[in-house]
Amino acid sequence: MPLYDCSKCPGYCCSYPLIALDKRDVQRLAKHHGMSFEAARKAFTKKEHGRQYAMRRKKDEHYGKICRFFDTKERRCTIYTARPSVCRSFPGEGKCGYYEFLKFERNAQDDPEFVALTDHSD
Repeated sequence: MPLYDCSKCPGYCCSYPLIALDKRDVQRLAKHHGMSFEAARKAFTKKEHGRQYAMRRKKDEHYGKICRFFDTKERRCTIYTARPSVCRSFPGEGKCGYYEFLKFERNAQDDPEFVALTDHSD
């Protein structure tokens, strides 16, 4: 059983500069959206960081850019059931460092809803 709760996170891992996908991930996205593989590849991926398939990202007021399927208002994944393999396996077994950080900050701030976000307005 995981020792973290993604529903209480503002999407730290979704803001990574590279969300690597494989062919199976693109196929899963295509099926989820009722599209052909090629249409999904063009709409959702790009070649980046030496990868054949990397998730396209969109602007985010807190992180600069974030996964194109991340709801920036609700701070939630909009394709959870069709999410890529890298998202399914994150953070691995055990604890999530981001969740531990948020728990610490929420306790220190005495605010159970506190969200530490990076300000990219500079």
